[in-house]
Amino acid sequence: MREFAKGSFSLKRAPRRLRTIYAGFLVLAAVGFATQIGFQIGRIGLTPRAIATFYRGSESGDVLVFPKTAIQLLELTHAHAFTMAVVFLILAHLFVSTSTPQPVKAVVLTAAFAGLVGDLVSPWLVRYGAAACAWLVLLSWAAQDVGILVLLGVSGWECLFGEDPV
Repeated sequence: MREFAKGSFSLKRAPRRLRTIYAGFLVLAAVGFATQIGFQIGRIGLTPRAIATFYRGSESGDVLVFPKTAIQLLELTHAHAFTMAVVFLILAHLFVSTSTPQPVKAVVLTAAFAGLVGDLVSPWLVRYGAAACAWLVLLSWAAQDVGILVLLGVSGWECLFGEDPV
Protein backbone atom coordinates (compact mmCIF):
# COMPACT_ATOMS: atom_id res chain seq x y z
CA MET A 1 0.00 0.00 0.00
CA ARG A 2 2.97 2.28 0.54
CA GLU A 3 3.56 2.14 -3.21
CA PHE A 4 0.12 3.63 -3.90
CA ALA A 5 0.98 6.66 -1.78
CA LYS A 6 3.60 7.67 -4.31
CA GLY A 7 2.01 10.20 -6.62
CA SER A 8 3.61 8.75 -9.72
CA PHE A 9 2.94 5.08 -9.06
CA SER A 10 2.55 3.10 -12.28
CA LEU A 11 1.56 -0.55 -12.18
CA LYS A 12 3.52 -1.51 -15.28
CA ARG A 13 6.65 0.18 -13.88
CA ALA A 14 6.35 -1.32 -10.40
CA PRO A 15 9.03 -3.78 -9.29
CA ARG A 16 8.47 -7.31 -10.63
CA ARG A 17 8.00 -8.82 -7.14
CA LEU A 18 5.26 -6.28 -6.39
CA ARG A 19 3.57 -6.95 -9.74
CA THR A 20 3.76 -10.68 -8.97
CA ILE A 21 1.97 -10.15 -5.65
CA TYR A 22 -0.72 -8.07 -7.35
CA ALA A 23 -1.05 -10.68 -10.10
CA GLY A 24 -1.63 -13.34 -7.43
CA PHE A 25 -4.38 -11.22 -5.90
CA LEU A 26 -5.93 -10.73 -9.34
CA VAL A 27 -5.96 -14.50 -9.96
CA LEU A 28 -7.74 -15.10 -6.64
CA ALA A 29 -10.18 -12.27 -7.32
CA ALA A 30 -10.85 -13.70 -10.79
CA VAL A 31 -11.71 -17.06 -9.23
CA GLY A 32 -14.09 -15.29 -6.84
CA PHE A 33 -15.83 -13.43 -9.65
CA ALA A 34 -15.98 -16.56 -11.84
CA THR A 35 -17.79 -18.38 -9.04
CA GLN A 36 -20.13 -15.42 -8.68
CA ILE A 37 -20.97 -15.56 -12.38
CA GLY A 38 -21.45 -19.31 -12.06
CA PHE A 39 -23.87 -18.69 -9.20
CA GLN A 40 -25.74 -16.08 -11.23
CA ILE A 41 -26.09 -18.46 -14.18
CA GLY A 42 -26.49 -21.82 -12.47
CA ARG A 43 -28.34 -21.05 -9.27
CA ILE A 44 -30.46 -18.01 -10.10
CA GLY A 45 -30.73 -17.90 -13.90
CA LEU A 46 -30.35 -15.19 -16.50
CA THR A 47 -33.98 -14.39 -17.25
CA PRO A 48 -36.13 -11.87 -15.41
CA ARG A 49 -38.60 -14.65 -14.63
CA ALA A 50 -35.90 -16.87 -13.07
CA ILE A 51 -34.57 -13.96 -11.02
CA ALA A 52 -38.04 -13.00 -9.81
CA THR A 53 -38.73 -16.61 -8.88
CA PHE A 54 -35.44 -16.88 -6.97
CA TYR A 55 -36.22 -13.85 -4.79
CA ARG A 56 -40.05 -13.83 -4.71
CA GLY A 57 -40.67 -17.57 -4.68
CA SER A 58 -43.11 -19.56 -6.77
CA GLU A 59 -45.56 -22.42 -6.46
CA SER A 60 -45.60 -23.18 -10.18
CA GLY A 61 -43.45 -25.75 -11.90
CA ASP A 62 -41.95 -28.93 -10.53
CA VAL A 63 -40.24 -27.35 -7.54
CA LEU A 64 -41.65 -25.17 -4.79
CA VAL A 65 -39.44 -22.10 -4.30
CA PHE A 66 -39.85 -20.14 -1.07
CA PRO A 67 -39.53 -16.36 -1.16
CA LYS A 68 -36.38 -14.93 0.37
CA THR A 69 -37.00 -13.50 3.82
CA ALA A 70 -35.80 -10.09 4.96
CA ILE A 71 -33.25 -11.83 7.21
CA GLN A 72 -31.88 -13.85 4.27
CA LEU A 73 -31.52 -10.69 2.18
CA LEU A 74 -29.96 -8.86 5.12
CA GLU A 75 -27.36 -11.63 5.56
CA LEU A 76 -26.57 -11.54 1.86
CA THR A 77 -26.32 -7.75 1.77
CA HIS A 78 -24.19 -7.64 4.93
CA ALA A 79 -21.63 -10.16 3.67
CA HIS A 80 -21.45 -8.77 0.15
CA ALA A 81 -21.27 -5.12 1.15
CA PHE A 82 -18.06 -5.64 3.13
CA THR A 83 -16.28 -8.03 0.80
CA MET A 84 -17.31 -6.29 -2.41
CA ALA A 85 -16.21 -2.93 -1.04
CA VAL A 86 -12.71 -4.16 -0.15
CA VAL A 87 -12.21 -6.05 -3.40
CA PHE A 88 -13.49 -3.09 -5.44
CA LEU A 89 -11.17 -0.73 -3.57
CA ILE A 90 -8.12 -2.84 -4.37
CA LEU A 91 -9.12 -3.49 -7.97
CA ALA A 92 -9.87 0.20 -8.50
CA HIS A 93 -6.48 1.22 -7.06
CA LEU A 94 -4.69 -1.19 -9.36
CA PHE A 95 -6.73 -0.11 -12.39
CA VAL A 96 -6.18 3.60 -11.70
CA SER A 97 -2.44 2.85 -11.69
CA THR A 98 -2.54 1.44 -15.23
CA SER A 99 -1.74 3.31 -18.43
CA THR A 100 -5.41 3.27 -19.50
CA PRO A 101 -6.67 6.69 -20.66
CA GLN A 102 -8.49 8.67 -17.95
CA PRO A 103 -11.89 8.80 -19.73
CA VAL A 104 -11.87 5.00 -20.10
CA LYS A 105 -10.93 4.63 -16.44
CA ALA A 106 -13.87 6.83 -15.45
CA VAL A 107 -16.37 4.85 -17.53
CA VAL A 108 -15.15 1.43 -16.37
CA LEU A 109 -14.97 2.39 -12.69
CA THR A 110 -18.41 4.01 -12.80
CA ALA A 111 -19.95 0.97 -14.49
CA ALA A 112 -18.34 -1.48 -12.07
CA PHE A 113 -19.34 0.58 -9.04
CA ALA A 114 -22.91 1.08 -10.27
CA GLY A 115 -23.17 -2.64 -10.95
CA LEU A 116 -21.93 -3.48 -7.46
CA VAL A 117 -24.39 -1.08 -5.83
CA GLY A 118 -27.19 -2.41 -8.02
CA ASP A 119 -26.28 -5.97 -7.05
CA LEU A 120 -26.75 -5.02 -3.39
CA VAL A 121 -30.02 -3.09 -3.84
CA SER A 122 -31.84 -4.90 -6.64
CA PRO A 123 -32.67 -8.15 -4.78
CA TRP A 124 -34.59 -6.05 -2.23
CA LEU A 125 -36.46 -4.28 -5.04
CA VAL A 126 -37.36 -7.58 -6.71
CA ARG A 127 -38.50 -9.19 -3.47
CA TYR A 128 -40.39 -6.30 -1.88
CA GLY A 129 -41.01 -4.05 -4.87
CA ALA A 130 -42.00 -5.51 -8.22
CA ALA A 131 -40.96 -8.59 -10.15
CA ALA A 132 -40.18 -6.26 -13.05
CA CYS A 133 -37.16 -5.03 -11.06
CA ALA A 134 -35.49 -8.27 -12.12
CA TRP A 135 -34.35 -6.30 -15.17
CA LEU A 136 -32.37 -4.10 -12.79
CA VAL A 137 -30.67 -7.23 -11.46
CA LEU A 138 -29.64 -8.21 -14.98
CA LEU A 139 -28.38 -4.70 -15.77
CA SER A 140 -26.45 -4.62 -12.49
CA TRP A 141 -24.88 -8.00 -13.17
CA ALA A 142 -23.89 -6.96 -16.69
CA ALA A 143 -22.31 -3.68 -15.52
CA GLN A 144 -20.60 -5.36 -12.60
CA ASP A 145 -19.33 -8.37 -14.53
CA VAL A 146 -18.05 -6.45 -17.54
CA GLY A 147 -16.54 -3.73 -15.34
CA ILE A 148 -14.79 -6.20 -13.06
CA LEU A 149 -13.51 -8.23 -16.01
CA VAL A 150 -11.96 -5.08 -17.48
CA LEU A 151 -10.43 -4.15 -14.10
CA LEU A 152 -8.97 -7.65 -13.77
CA GLY A 153 -7.85 -7.94 -17.38
CA VAL A 154 -6.15 -4.57 -17.77
CA SER A 155 -4.49 -4.70 -14.36
CA GLY A 156 -3.42 -8.30 -14.93
CA TRP A 157 -1.95 -7.44 -18.31
CA GLU A 158 0.18 -4.66 -16.83
CA CYS A 159 1.27 -6.91 -13.94
CA LEU A 160 2.41 -9.64 -16.32
CA PHE A 161 3.84 -7.53 -19.10
CA GLY A 162 5.09 -4.48 -17.24
CA GLU A 163 8.47 -2.89 -17.59
CA ASP A 164 11.20 -3.80 -15.15
CA PRO A 165 12.54 -0.62 -13.53
CA VAL A 166 16.19 0.13 -14.17
